[in-house]
Amino acid sequence: MGDFPFPRRVAVLGSSGSIGKNTLEVIAASEGRLLPVLLSVHRQTDILAEQLRQLHQPPRWIVVTDETANRLPLQHLPKGVEIFFGHEALCELVRHPEVDVVLSAIVGSAGLTSTLAALEAGKTVALANKESLVMGGELLTDLVQTNGGRLLPVDSEHSAIMQALWACNPEPESVCPPLMRSVERIILTASGGPFRTRSLAELANVTVDDALAHPTWNMGKKITIDSATLMNKALEIIEAHWFFDVPAEKIAVVIHPQSLVHSMVEFVDGSVIAQMSPPDMRLPIQLALYYPQRFPGPSLKVNWQQMQTLEFYPPDFDRFPALLLGLEAAASGGTAGAVINAANEAAVSEFLSGTLPFQDIVKVCRAVLEHHEFEPHPTLSQLLAIDRWARQEAEMWG
Repeated sequence: MGDFPFPRRVAVLGSSGSIGKNTLEVIAASEGRLLPVLLSVHRQTDILAEQLRQLHQPPRWIVVTDETANRLPLQHLPKGVEIFFGHEALCELVRHPEVDVVLSAIVGSAGLTSTLAALEAGKTVALANKESLVMGGELLTDLVQTNGGRLLPVDSEHSAIMQALWACNPEPESVCPPLMRSVERIILTASGGPFRTRSLAELANVTVDDALAHPTWNMGKKITIDSATLMNKALEIIEAHWFFDVPAEKIAVVIHPQSLVHSMVEFVDGSVIAQMSPPDMRLPIQLALYYPQRFPGPSLKVNWQQMQTLEFYPPDFDRFPALLLGLEAAASGGTAGAVINAANEAAVSEFLSGTLPFQDIVKVCRAVLEHHEFEPHPTLSQLLAIDRWARQEAEMWG
């Protein structure tokens, strides 16, 4: 597949979130190489209106997917900007010939349909919405193969793996070589979250405020809770399975509190290639939007004049059972990922509302997974149905 010339026209799905805001910073610093043509939010129209005021070049389209959202902040749009409402409009616009790259950052399973629409149209998708791949990995990867699109990672861990493989294969036809016989294992790093050193007994008394105090990253509430349970890493295991076409037994996790090494690839000869950079999401965003080229950007750089300590620890599966759940789901495929993702979203919501203890989040996910009727090759309608069922089931278990 050929690469788009510059400037590249970018659709930013979920522009009001952390990834979306960082993406607009990358676009602003791109010296015209990247142009925003579409911005979407769910209901935060006030943030969208402010983004429109700040953009040097406004997009052609904006989409508010929640049709009941407050429309007052968007009464006075910049000249030439068209506004649309609803998920169907978003799915239609990402297919437009004037969209080159779709940055998919809609949180949760809501991002699946627009991601699929973009891949159906053969677009390059920079995927920050890990839930899409966790839920519908087979659907997404099949679309890439049949329609000629491209799926690029925005998660820092998977971006790191892509870069390590890229270093060994500087002119890849896809994110990673079709045959990875030389790869012994993919190693995902995890900061360990706020409870890396807490005992099982201490985890029983975790409060919402405790879980939201992440030591490294500044993220939304749901993602921060996932980092505290290490469910984010469980989902990333499933994501890595689909992104790089590796079996679960070739995926490992290590705890790395400094968050400087974002992930590693170990080869069969014992060599390990790691990607290092300060924790700054603008770098993996920029890499996905510019792929396969590199340019200067706004992301932070390592200060090599400052002493650095790098620590790596094996994960404790007793304290963080989500990791085993992720490995099992990656090995199973089918509907397993969709069930875990949906059950986790519901369980995290219950925890944040104070109705579910912290340690029960993963217990609920396992119970729902073991209770569901497994389908090895689900269709989109089956995935959406199992998503709804798993949420309802998780609320009952909670």
